[in-house]
Amino acid sequence: MSRASGASPVLLHVALPSMAVIESALNAGYDGVMIDLQHGEIGLDQACNLLRAIPRGNPWVYARVASIDSGAIGRLLDSGARGIVAPTVETVEQAQALVHAVKYPPLGGRSLGPSRPNLYPGENYCDAGNAAVAAVAQIESAAGVSAAAQIAAVPGIASLYVGPSDLAVTYGLGGGADWEDGPVAEAVGELAAITKDAGIGLGLYCSDAAFALKQMRIHELAFAGLGIDLLYVGKQARVSLAALEDKA
Repeated sequence: MSRASGASPVLLHVALPSMAVIESALNAGYDGVMIDLQHGEIGLDQACNLLRAIPRGNPWVYARVASIDSGAIGRLLDSGARGIVAPTVETVEQAQALVHAVKYPPLGGRSLGPSRPNLYPGENYCDAGNAAVAAVAQIESAAGVSAAAQIAAVPGIASLYVGPSDLAVTYGLGGGADWEDGPVAEAVGELAAITKDAGIGLGLYCSDAAFALKQMRIHELAFAGLGIDLLYVGKQARVSLAALEDKA
């Protein structure tokens, strides 16, 4: 599928434990997926099975964990995740713990696992693995924004990922994505400058494709989360049922 100028890779947030959903998203043109173990209906074993069923080599196969648990993160990576997103990162210590769980020595403390042979082709398996997988710190609070420069400077952090809905709540606003102005939009601009200075990427969750493209062009996003499978089902259901409404 041909993309508009300035468009970045887009990932579907996957909350349902269905390989059919993932295949449908990739077939539709999504670059990747973010399997959601934080807010989704997906357990660790289910997530690992989904990851193993996705063809190898896609750099945009991410998993968002519920917490920075090195055991769970190791299993997800061994199953084929190419990025781990840690929610609500607000301190340097959290960012360092994320890198420690995601990266092999000497960058981190990830243990070698044999479940998928030759997952990272190359002369040095640990170096190849470290180059292949991304540690992504999700910034979704005012405290996270305040600490973002220090978090972005932690060696091994690949990108910051903005969760606008929770971020809005910490600013005293209602939840929601796609903020055109106000403190959330200002925070995104601040984070864009921070990540550019640090030489790492910035990701942003969006619910609307036109808004996402605008943000990609303004902030040179490394990637964007675009939509959630479960919400897509509800949205389409409402559209379909609208035809049955009494217009009298």
